Amino acid sequence: MSDVTRILEAIEQGDPKAAEELLPLVYQELRQLAAHKMAHEAPGQTLQPTALVHEAWLRLAGDDGQAQFQNRAHFFAAAAEAMRRTLIERARRKRAQRHGGGQQRVELEELDFVPPKDEDQLLAVNDALDKLAAQNKVEAELVKLRYFVGMTNAEAAEVLGISEGIAKHYWIHARTWLYHEIMTQR
Repeated sequence: MSDVTRILEAIEQGDPKAAEELLPLVYQELRQLAAHKMAHEAPGQTLQPTALVHEAWLRLAGDDGQAQFQNRAHFFAAAAEAMRRTLIERARRKRAQRHGGGQQRVELEELDFVPPKDEDQLLAVNDALDKLAAQNKVEAELVKLRYFVGMTNAEAAEVLGISEGIAKHYWIHARTWLYHEIMTQR
């Protein structure tokens, strides 16, 4: 049993100090995920990977510090969601300041997804992703892990507990569905 799994079990059993032990063990991996994500952000981005990890950690720990994670995969899926929410909130704040809160869709230039170039594109992807989640939660989770965190199909499949072949199929379907959704909203 890994140290991360042991600590996650201690957190689940209510050990108040276990969450403090978890951060040093997963910090480097979270920072690598954040650095990968931030490398694809628009130039001039003021949020640093370290700050993204810290914001995500605050969300993961929760207000009472008693976050519950079933296992390592669940923890990293929650971390991906926390990073996504942090980036979406920052994009919304920037857009509200820069564009007066107006809605503007940005056309994707290719069928394959590329990391968002600006806040408007990031928000368009997020809105479409919310619609996809209402129809297919697993595909939406796969997109979050691949698109927002930068995981490979194999890594995302492991986190989601599905085969790599299914993950590939879901990725193709989700990518096509999201592209169509975003293009019809322009």
